Amino acid sequence: MFFSLIKRNSKRNIKENGLLFVSLIVSIIAFYIILSLENQDVIRFLKTIESDAVRKLLLVTPVLYGVSLFILFFLVYFAGKYQVERRSHEFGMYLMLGMRQSKLFFMLLGEEIWNSVLTLIIGIPIAIFISEMISMITAKVVGLGIVGHKLSFSINAVFWTIAGYFIIRLLALLILSWKIAKKEIMKLLEESQNEKNKTCSTIFTLIKLVTGIILLGAAYKLAITGYAWTAMNNMAIAVVLGILGTFLLFNGIGILFETMLKKMKNKNGLEVFTFRQLQENVFLKSNSLAVSSLLVLMALCFFAYGISVSINSKSSGQHVLHYTFEGEEGHIKSELSKLQIKDYMNEIFNVKAGILSDKYENSFSYKELIQSIEKQQQSNNKDILLNNLQTFKYPYLINESGYNKILKLAGKSTLQLKNNEVVIFNGLEFSNGAEVLKNALKEKVNIQIDGKKYEISQKLCYDDIVTDSAINLSYALIVPDDTFNKVIDKKNVNSYWNAALKNDFIKKNGLMQSIMQVNALINKTDLNYESYLQNMGRELFYSVAGSYTTIYLGFIFLIIANTVIGVQFLMQQQKTGRRYNTLIRLGCKYKDLCKSARKQIKWYFSFPVVVAAIGSVFGVKALFSGIATSAMKLKINTLMMISIPVILVLCVVEFCYIIGVMKLSDKQIYKLMEIKREDN
Repeated sequence: MFFSLIKRNSKRNIKENGLLFVSLIVSIIAFYIILSLENQDVIRFLKTIESDAVRKLLLVTPVLYGVSLFILFFLVYFAGKYQVERRSHEFGMYLMLGMRQSKLFFMLLGEEIWNSVLTLIIGIPIAIFISEMISMITAKVVGLGIVGHKLSFSINAVFWTIAGYFIIRLLALLILSWKIAKKEIMKLLEESQNEKNKTCSTIFTLIKLVTGIILLGAAYKLAITGYAWTAMNNMAIAVVLGILGTFLLFNGIGILFETMLKKMKNKNGLEVFTFRQLQENVFLKSNSLAVSSLLVLMALCFFAYGISVSINSKSSGQHVLHYTFEGEEGHIKSELSKLQIKDYMNEIFNVKAGILSDKYENSFSYKELIQSIEKQQQSNNKDILLNNLQTFKYPYLINESGYNKILKLAGKSTLQLKNNEVVIFNGLEFSNGAEVLKNALKEKVNIQIDGKKYEISQKLCYDDIVTDSAINLSYALIVPDDTFNKVIDKKNVNSYWNAALKNDFIKKNGLMQSIMQVNALINKTDLNYESYLQNMGRELFYSVAGSYTTIYLGFIFLIIANTVIGVQFLMQQQKTGRRYNTLIRLGCKYKDLCKSARKQIKWYFSFPVVVAAIGSVFGVKALFSGIATSAMKLKINTLMMISIPVILVLCVVEFCYIIGVMKLSDKQIYKLMEIKREDN
């Protein structure tokens, strides 16, 4: 009998709270995916190349797990609180009929265990399937088929998913049970518990609204300009201003309802009731709405940033050079000829780079370049550029003929430098001020070496001179070969022997498979080389670290934010049930009540979501300003064009969630109508 009651209650709770049930299943899926990350094909591949970096990334997994447990506890708690509030009268009746509080607790415990087992039985298989699909799709996209696919199933991930899920559900149950035990039976039997409306002067409310907008504007400015990222104190100031501004904004936004209500004095129907309900919900729940808005803001920012980083990492790889060898030319060519490497690889070529000879160091001057940059409009990138150019006092030089072969491979026009002309090479990792530099070079700018003037071309070059992007120059001068041989310090010249795989070979086998086949051959020799595999591995690691984790966190924040705001509204609707009962007894129709409730839901959700959506545009740009690589910072406009559609798509997801809450609201109103029929 007792167990039948548990099963019947559990089945009813799932049926009446399908949206919350689905949210819990989604949280289980998110748990498993992050815990099984190390079994993903991409991660297994990266372990062979970037083992130390991957090891450090995986060390962060327990931290993400702990943070997720903490955040998802509130999802479970608010979902449980809503059910307890909804069933308050039911619990009171159980106690009135003689059920002991201990038995009531064990009944709730049984329901929790039963519901948890059901969600785990549904969630774990779905999580395993999705994790497997992510592993295969990611491997396919980046071309890792050669490494072979292995099942991403992890028994440890299953164990910790189950353990963590049960812990947060039981902890939430203990807290809620303690709250039930403190209430008297008559309090539980009350069908609704209205809260007192708080009053506040219109002027003070308007002041809070304006102050909130000003503080939010200041916080976004600090973040976008990059000032917040210069020190922890500055970041703390920006965060505090943003949070405080959000709370003041939502506390002050109630003035809009007061204005609307004044305009509705002569209106009939449920419009006044609808806006009165909203006015009380905003005043009473402004802090909850502010918290929900902040959670949605973080979710949108993380999603947009993560997806943009992922797309950028995929598209930014340079496939021009596939190999760079270091050593004597004769030895390199001799070893490669033994392997019949010409069947796979184009002819190797030499790119030389070195520093000025000692006798020319003191005669080098780039004063005109600095003066031209200083004339440009003041900006953060200008300051970074001037700071980076401090190392340009002893510039690296690159020979023109070697660099032209790289440009030719890339399908770009080659340089045609005059004897008195040079080109600035600007490494992508140090190209924050590229636009400032380009504007500065629009004027005629010269450098001097040993009293001779060399005009700097308006063109900037970015193509790496070696395969591995870890070996990168910040700034250098590409000079004619004669000039290079004349002014270079011959004791400090680095010769990089580069090569690219043949296009036919790549088309036949794919880039990854081609490189790995050639690597297997070269590894039989004693040649010192770097392949594009190392470069790609590093890019993949940045993609995984930057996108997987941020998208995961965005996922978690979105779940909890929607649950919090949805449950808060349904709880408030439950507490004001007497008003709906009164309207029903006065003859109000079911469709009209549903229409009123749906209008409340739209307004109630719109405020936090719209504020978060607007803020996320600035928030994502702030993330790009602060934690993006230099290469990404060059593409901020492109990345923002990717981010904005992502934000819009998530807003559509929010709209779908709103529809789900509307359906739950309709069910609540339908129940009230059923009660009224039974009374009659």
